[in-house]
This record gives sequence, structure tokens and C-alpha cells, in this order.
Amino acid sequence: MKTFKTILVAGSLLGVLLTALPGKAGTDMVTLEMAYMPIVPCSQLFVIEGMGWAKKAGINLKLTRFSSGPAIVQAIASGKMDVMCFGIGPAMVTRGKGIKLKVIAAGIVNQIAVIAHGDLVKYFDKYGNSAKAIRMFTKEKGRKPKIASFPKGSVPDTVTRHWLLRKLRVELDEVELIGMGASRVQQALLARAVDAAGILEPILTIVKTKLPGSKIIAGAKDMMPGQPGSTIAAREHVIAKYRDTLVKLVELHIKATELLKNDPAAAAPHVRNFVAKGLVDVKTIQAALESPSANFEDNPANIIVESRYMHDFQKSEKIKTTVEVDGLFDITIYNDAARNLGLRK
Repeated sequence: MKTFKTILVAGSLLGVLLTALPGKAGTDMVTLEMAYMPIVPCSQLFVIEGMGWAKKAGINLKLTRFSSGPAIVQAIASGKMDVMCFGIGPAMVTRGKGIKLKVIAAGIVNQIAVIAHGDLVKYFDKYGNSAKAIRMFTKEKGRKPKIASFPKGSVPDTVTRHWLLRKLRVELDEVELIGMGASRVQQALLARAVDAAGILEPILTIVKTKLPGSKIIAGAKDMMPGQPGSTIAAREHVIAKYRDTLVKLVELHIKATELLKNDPAAAAPHVRNFVAKGLVDVKTIQAALESPSANFEDNPANIIVESRYMHDFQKSEKIKTTVEVDGLFDITIYNDAARNLGLRK
């Protein structure tokens, strides 16, 4: 439980950050094409847009919505997008394709969990987070469990594979792993078309709310402890041309992270407008922002080691052979943004 002193200090920091919004630089507005997914790990972007901070800072974000990280990679490869909010996995894939791109901020860590329903829950309740739960389900039900996630190479897919291969010690052919976009994962769970999903917020909270008997059977620490999630990345030529603008954007990203951590109720309406198109109530979105799978982070330096581990796992299991982490991070933009906000000397 937070002490009064902790809340007071956090509130004071948040107040300083929210009043330190950079003003519009002259009369010029810099337009950046930005890709995103309608998921909680991109919540900082939704707060920035919802609060109108980007425009006040002289930044016009021209947003394009995608269903998954791999779909954003395809757009980048075709020459589209300047900046993107997507997972560290797709960022490494993009770099592996020889596309000059840098991660300039982190978004979230420990974001993926496995939610299940029906008979599969009963087997995990009986046998624990183990290979035996999977194998006994298959033996007694006469079929493999169907587990949904995002497409191959995405962070949810990679973390789900890590859980199966390294934690449960089962072979991938012992389950039916199905890759699909965010909205389809949610629909498949609610329709009981799959038994489980290795997925993120707000899908976890929405499914728990709407699907009786659904349950988290494996949390982030059970799957890949410290797993990096979403990132903010930019093309290198965009960094070279608009570095000052990106520093401002990361300043806003840091402020949004503080708001999400310290006042999720204030952030929830803005997140709701992007992730649920107004179809899910604010209380559910707030619950998603406060869930164990919503661990917001902004400093890219804090995910470098974990990103290297994910990179090595992807290559060793041939999930994606063309992934690259060397040269992927530019922490100088974050450091300058933090310094501008008085968080660095």
C-alpha cells in the first residue's frame, strides 16, 4: 500500500512534469507519420494525443492504426511511417531487414500473460503451470489445446513460445499455436474458438470481465521475466532531420508515463478512445491500466539487456532468423528529454 508520503512525492513530480509542457516552437508545426496498435502498451501515445500535448509542442502526429507489429514492419519496409509505437520484437525484425531504425523510448515491460477458459483452466488448476497440464488436456480431450497470440515474431508470440518451450518444456507441436491480430484474438476468446491466448491488455481485462470462468494461468514472470514490450522507434533519417522534435516527443512520453503510473483514472478516458473505440467502459480500461500486466516504462536503457535475451531466443528457436539488436537503441534522445525535464543533471 502506498504511504501518504509516497503519494505526495509522486503527485508533486507529476505536477512538475505536467506544468513543464514545451510550447509550440515558433509557428512551424512538424508533421510525423506515426504507426500504432490499439493496445494498452501504446497508452503513452493515447494520453499525449488525448491531452493535446503534441500540438502544443509543435508536433502534428499523423496516426495510422495497425492490427499487429508485423503489419507495421511491412509498412516500414514499403517506405511508410516516420515514427512507430510497436513491440521490441518487430523493431528487431525491422533492423534485421537492414532498415535504419532506432528505439528511442521504452513503453512497457512484463506485459504478456496467458488467459484461458473452460477445461484448460481446470487442468492448470489441477496440475499447475506445467507440461502435464497440457499433456493431460490432450490425452483426455482428444485434441491439442488451441492457443492464440499475435503473428509470429511479435512480442506476444515470442513470449508465448518462450513459456511453452523454456518454462513448460513442451514442444510446439503439442499445442495449436494460432497467430492473429488483436481484435481477432479477443473475438476468438469470447467465442470460445480457442482455449487460451498469450496476450496483453486491454484484452486480458476485457476477457476476464466478459467471459465467465476465464482466468490468468500464467503471468509475465511465469513466461519470460523482465520481458520488454512496446517501444517508440524512429527512422534514422527522421532522427537526423527532426532530432529536437523527437526530444520533445519523448518529453511528452515521459510525462504520459508518469500520469499512467500515478493517476490511471485521469489517463483512462484517453486510452479508451483509442483501444476500444468507445465500446468498452472507462472503468474496464482503468482496470486494464492498473493490472499486473501494465508495467509502464519509458527509459530505453532499462530494456537493453532483456531485449538481447529476447533476440537470442528468437534466433535460437528460429522464430525470426533476421533479427538485430546491435545498434538498435539510441538512448541519447531519452537522456536529453529527461534532462530538459529536470530528471537528469
